[in-house]
Amino acid sequence: MRVLGRLRAYRRFVLVAWQFLPLLLAYARDRRRFLLFGKPRRADPATQRERAEVLLASLFALGPTFVKLGQLLSSRPDVLPPAYVDVLSALQDEVPPAEWEAAREVVEDELGPVDERFDDFETEAISGASLGQVYRARADGRDVAVKVRRPGVEELVEADLRVIRWSLPLLQRFVGDARAFSLENLADEFAKTIREEMDYEREAAMLREIAANFDDDDRFVFPDVIDGRSGERVLTMEFVGGTKITDVAGLDERGVDRTRLAETLQRAYLQMIIEDGVFHADPHPGNLSVTEDGKIVFYDFGMSGRVDPFIQEKIVDFYVAVANRDTDAVLDALVEAGTLSPDADRAVMSEVLELAIQDARGEDVERYRVQRIVDRIEDSIYEFPFRLPKNLALVLRVATVVEGVCVTLDPDFDFIDVATDYLTEQGYREESVRTFLTESREQLRDGARAAVRVPPKAERALDRLERDDLYVRAGIEDPEDHFDRLARRVIYGFVLAAAIVTSGLGYALETPEVAVAAGALGFLATVQLYRSFRSKRKTIGAKPQFTRQRLRERRGEE
Repeated sequence: MRVLGRLRAYRRFVLVAWQFLPLLLAYARDRRRFLLFGKPRRADPATQRERAEVLLASLFALGPTFVKLGQLLSSRPDVLPPAYVDVLSALQDEVPPAEWEAAREVVEDELGPVDERFDDFETEAISGASLGQVYRARADGRDVAVKVRRPGVEELVEADLRVIRWSLPLLQRFVGDARAFSLENLADEFAKTIREEMDYEREAAMLREIAANFDDDDRFVFPDVIDGRSGERVLTMEFVGGTKITDVAGLDERGVDRTRLAETLQRAYLQMIIEDGVFHADPHPGNLSVTEDGKIVFYDFGMSGRVDPFIQEKIVDFYVAVANRDTDAVLDALVEAGTLSPDADRAVMSEVLELAIQDARGEDVERYRVQRIVDRIEDSIYEFPFRLPKNLALVLRVATVVEGVCVTLDPDFDFIDVATDYLTEQGYREESVRTFLTESREQLRDGARAAVRVPPKAERALDRLERDDLYVRAGIEDPEDHFDRLARRVIYGFVLAAAIVTSGLGYALETPEVAVAAGALGFLATVQLYRSFRSKRKTIGAKPQFTRQRLRERRGEE
């Protein structure tokens, strides 16, 4: 069985490699115009969008696993440029359902004969997705929705996960260190997420846990799991109808206050992530609806996640800092959460965050500031030193999708205001102030102690300086290998000089073979010396973060 699985994976690997070959060649030529040599080239936004469309078509062609991968990639701006994220964000996990006879085998293997387990069963699926499909039925006199795992999907997913793991080292060659980190995390996260999503027993447990956290809140509806008719591959739930949450016209006809609805939805997810630590992680419009009396219904808990207490604390710090417009505190929270490299240029990042907060609040942004920053950094965190740890990727996906739903409901929706009010009501902002005051008192005490200790130490240092007995030890960091490059240039120069002298002596002594050999060696040294000077700009430009120096270089080039 294991051998068959590996053979299937090899076959899939060849198919996947062939499907993605044009894109890989294009990326390789971006690094070296003629694959093995040549200058790097920069793809303009139009080219990126064209490639994104090709990627979208390839993901569809490769089937269920890659459709899910595309959905995950659409929420990973640390992995893909904006054009790709924009194109893939339209990727909906809607595929034609499998034939009923194949699905029936899954149901009966899991639960027993359909006619015995259900009073009535509609064999026409009401929705189809890459991993499962949903049918309407009746059981014990109530309407139910039966979610059935797609027949044969397990073998295909396992083969594709192997292919993705085998492909990772190759893909990492096309990206810098920061995105290589994100790619590895993405692969681990995706394998874990898709396996969890196929396990309907886990989904039922997560549904029950999340629903229990909202037991005393009648603004939300969570379908009941029907015990005895659910298993690892089949999940039977109470059928709860409603209007799709982004059906603005339908909501207006029913007199639903869309602004309040958006605020309620945002608060629900803030509670899940900040307080409960367990959340529904797939809040796209197909998984949210509104009942006749304005309650929000949650569907499909296959993609759900947990947040550990440390990350919850950092998310609170982030929101409090955004509410206070304290960009330094925002950067500190991102660094501590492992999302932002400590080596990032804080001045540049702070300016970007100021504009992001201003724009998120719907305020007017000075056009010249936007243009200046966009021109320099291409309006993309893809180029920034951002990376997403595994435990934060799903949180980012939720935040992005929920904000999109809320803005659809109310174009003037201010999620920062809602988050600020929520944090204030829950006492997080007051706690933040108390923590700040406590830390300030400790710093004052430390400062007072230092004020007493420093003068004697300073006096001893000055005495040693006066006696010429003061030594300074310095460590030099060279992340760009400038010294290594300089050493190579010196060596190439010596080789070239020696080759010229040797060639001249060979000519003078009438030994042409010596002259030719020395000339050839000199030619090779000249080529290497030339390439070492040509590669300087490329080495600096390839670093996956923005610095003041790089911005000045770009200004000079323009």
